Amino acid sequence: MRPRISRYLPLYRLPAGAALLLALGLAQAARPADPVVMSFATVGDSRADPDSAATRQDQAYLQNTRALARILREIQAARPKALFFNGDMIMGYTDDKPTLYRQYAYWRGMVAGLMEAGTYVVPVSGNHEMQHKGKDGGGKTVKIARPENEQLWRENMGDLILDTARWKEVTGIEATAFDPANAPAVGGPDQIQSSQSQLSYSFDAGGSHFAVINTDPVGNDGHGPANWLAEDFRQARARGARRFFAFGHKPAYTYFFKDGVKADGMDIYPDNAKAFWDVMEQFGATYFCGHQHIFNAQQPARAGGGSAWQVMVGSGGSPFSAKPGDGAPRDRMYAWAVARIHASGKVHVDVYGFDEHYGKTARLKSLDL
Repeated sequence: MRPRISRYLPLYRLPAGAALLLALGLAQAARPADPVVMSFATVGDSRADPDSAATRQDQAYLQNTRALARILREIQAARPKALFFNGDMIMGYTDDKPTLYRQYAYWRGMVAGLMEAGTYVVPVSGNHEMQHKGKDGGGKTVKIARPENEQLWRENMGDLILDTARWKEVTGIEATAFDPANAPAVGGPDQIQSSQSQLSYSFDAGGSHFAVINTDPVGNDGHGPANWLAEDFRQARARGARRFFAFGHKPAYTYFFKDGVKADGMDIYPDNAKAFWDVMEQFGATYFCGHQHIFNAQQPARAGGGSAWQVMVGSGGSPFSAKPGDGAPRDRMYAWAVARIHASGKVHVDVYGFDEHYGKTARLKSLDL
């Protein structure tokens, strides 16, 4: 049977074979010239403080349910292949097993719907998951990562990190090159003292490479594994990866949204921040993070000719870092990012958010990477 092209172009007027060629041409023209081959959303920091929980439910589970639920609904509507959640999904700061299990379970229940709707949830550890908060011998409050917390993370998140069969079932694309043993080595140059399996890890998908890092490893709190990341990216490039993304909790560089903000990322340790960012620049990578409860996109090395981006989306429901009147209006908005990677390698990122009064969602920023 000959294909029907259009009632405005009768087939009997076309030379033999031309109808089929025209049909194929029209079908080709209908396809996007540069289709999206991979997409993801990212946000972090949804936990609530005990004194900021809005309902009795949130006081029990220490979660900002209203903000997180709305963010997840809007992410689901965008239909990304993955959601990278950049840490502090629970209040944590304890190694009490029943407390942590209860908080993890509530958060897992919140995000479960995404997995059933085509978006795989990729967890990233934060300081609230990794650290124990207590007093030192002099009575000073200290926050220190502990092996117990790392193990409790694996017990509660390990089934997601990374179930490649489930990833394929959920997203419809392959996740390759995942190896739980591919993590910063104990005793290596990143000063790692405990196993980082399922804490720092990586994989390939859709022609791009994705690395998740733990920024609060035992014995080296507040540091990013720059040496491991450089080798991990190098191997991914050798496999043919075209774009590189890293996801961690603490930023490489603090967002100074007002005078008096203190460094609160890897830049507490300037040598580590520089080493980490040198890797971002070398591979043209983008780093998505949280920790500060605010949205910010910056190019830390721009003054020196650098082009890599740090995109902070740490406003997933936790109390805003900026108080009323601080910084710009968008500094007090719940925000998340959606990235789309095209066949050409082009990456487009849109950042969306809504204010503390839960008004209309707005696009806060668009980036072409």
